[in-house]
Amino acid sequence: MKKIFLILALILSVLFNACKKADFADAYADPSKISSTTVAKQFAGFVKSNSDYVVPSYWNYFVILRITLDPYNQAIGWANYSNQYIPGAAAITDRWNSYYNFLSQYRELQKVNSQLSAEEQTANRIFMIAATIYLYDHTEKVVDLHGDIPFSKAGMLSTNNGDYSSSYASYDKAEDVYTKMLDDLKGFSDELNSISVPSGVDANFKNQDLINKGDVTLWKKYCNSLRLRMLTRVSASASLQSRATTEIASILSATATYPIVASNDDNIQLKVYNLSSDINATGFRSGLEDWNGNLAGKVMIDHMNTNADPRLRVLFEPGASAGNVYKGLDPLLDASAQNTSINAGEIAIYNRSTTSRNQYFPGQLINAAEVSFIASEYYLNSGDDASAKAWYEKGIKQSIDYYYAIRALSNDNTVASPAAPTVSEISDYLASAGVSWAGAATNAAKLTLIATQKWIHFSVIQPYESWAETRRLDAPAFSFITDNSAVQKTPPYRWLYPASENTYNTTNYESVKSKDNLTTKIFWDVK
Repeated sequence: MKKIFLILALILSVLFNACKKADFADAYADPSKISSTTVAKQFAGFVKSNSDYVVPSYWNYFVILRITLDPYNQAIGWANYSNQYIPGAAAITDRWNSYYNFLSQYRELQKVNSQLSAEEQTANRIFMIAATIYLYDHTEKVVDLHGDIPFSKAGMLSTNNGDYSSSYASYDKAEDVYTKMLDDLKGFSDELNSISVPSGVDANFKNQDLINKGDVTLWKKYCNSLRLRMLTRVSASASLQSRATTEIASILSATATYPIVASNDDNIQLKVYNLSSDINATGFRSGLEDWNGNLAGKVMIDHMNTNADPRLRVLFEPGASAGNVYKGLDPLLDASAQNTSINAGEIAIYNRSTTSRNQYFPGQLINAAEVSFIASEYYLNSGDDASAKAWYEKGIKQSIDYYYAIRALSNDNTVASPAAPTVSEISDYLASAGVSWAGAATNAAKLTLIATQKWIHFSVIQPYESWAETRRLDAPAFSFITDNSAVQKTPPYRWLYPASENTYNTTNYESVKSKDNLTTKIFWDVK
């Protein structure tokens, strides 16, 4: 944590440096030349500070995901190597520090807000609600990687007036962090239905809101959809199972009161408007393509080939020497055989014009297909097979539409834009043996269908969600080569803490030291 605290001064000095967006009315002043800030600008700087972990970026994809979540999720194919199931120290440390820099900016927003009068705090309430929703979205991801984390007392150096001794943060239990987030989000979902935003604040919110451009209805949908995601994540845990069932039912049965992301028009995302701004996906190309980080995996390609998935041609392209044949890399081959296929150009890759070279690729926060699959799982577990089927098929259609819409945003034509799928093609896909709801004989088989479609939809675009969901559901089933040369012989259940925690936050680290291994499951992973 000491490193995080030392960085904070730099964070505060560049707080809004990169908040440029052509669609905004206001320009941002250079923070090194101003002596004060505002809740509105602090909010924009807070959101921007995390943008490289939302909009596809070089660092997140190449340094972190390429050697961790993407292969662990089998969203990509990769050549096997020694110690491949131990997340690299650089990846762990950078992901950890990024989150705590982000959390520190949220604390600074809280500090700025606390210095306002009671009337001003009420007027600016929408900023604090929106910021907290966004914070919780990303806090969930960090909990899902590590388990217990410093949270309730973390990021407080500025709040504590630079007092290091009182700013080393204790760890909160993962289950407690989830409970806190669910409590707050439930309150926000009701508060947003009655909130009154003064006209002056509303105009400012529209200008500073990088995510939903001041649309309160979209923030309601973000809030309730995030609740659905979190409630589903903890739905098998002993202490939260009953709550999850009750609250998911209340949301899905009253979407007029608790609106959700129900169509791709509602998708919550950080859009790219201007490539000359700091919010763009130009780093996606190197991040995904370098060192073969965009190879297709065998399990995904085989499923898409076998069932004639309409997304295949928009999400992947055949290898350079493969003609029109899509082939995925087998994770069970030894590295020599894998490299022979890779070097021969036989292995399919992610469609470059749709993904890595699409500089307008938006950062995904939560989207309609994901919400539909969540609803399908709930109705399946509730015994409402007809509703489960309807939401499942709706999710597939939304996923197909989503990827073709993403391709339409692209400013790259390395791969020609594929023909849009026909109605009959989609119908045939829904009726195929590996996709058909009617063809699944048991609820367990139907849950595997949902899990598989969620996994395909997440692909390399939502790797953090894929990491959590494939572990929670133990589906789809993956096989990995055993790494007999290493202590960790198969993919981990969690990430280690960075070494800096043991070194600098030693006293607090002692409370989680016994859990700091790759085999301790996160509390919601009970299968």
